[in-house]
Amino acid sequence: MTPTYDPDNIFARILRGEAPCTKVYEDDVSLAFLDVMPRADGHTLVIPKFAARNLFDIPPEALARLMPSVQKVAIAVRAGMKAEGVAIQQFNEEAGGQQVFHLHFHILPRWSGVAVRPPGGPFQSADRLRPWADNIIAALAA
Repeated sequence: MTPTYDPDNIFARILRGEAPCTKVYEDDVSLAFLDVMPRADGHTLVIPKFAARNLFDIPPEALARLMPSVQKVAIAVRAGMKAEGVAIQQFNEEAGGQQVFHLHFHILPRWSGVAVRPPGGPFQSADRLRPWADNIIAALAA
């Protein structure tokens, strides 16, 4: 049996305004916000504004519309966080490491000699995330 999309997942709730996020970017197809359990300073998530469990069930034309947002946000994360590079991660199904079953891309700023923190916490407050968000938003506006 193929797993189905759960409309009550946390990212769907964020899209409906039922859960908060520290938003850095939004357009007609995507929303980007900071991860509340960042593995790196400025760790940003980009999600589609439509129901897609993961890469396996998104129509190719919808994925094609989403990817420019992923690229745009990745460029802004690198610039805004003054990172040397970025890692972009995308996980599919539980065995593949996916924890939230709404398609999403992790954008992790990277610096030489700085390790990525392990997944799973600790949670960061919106106040702690805000300076990173402001830097990324400024880079998007530049």
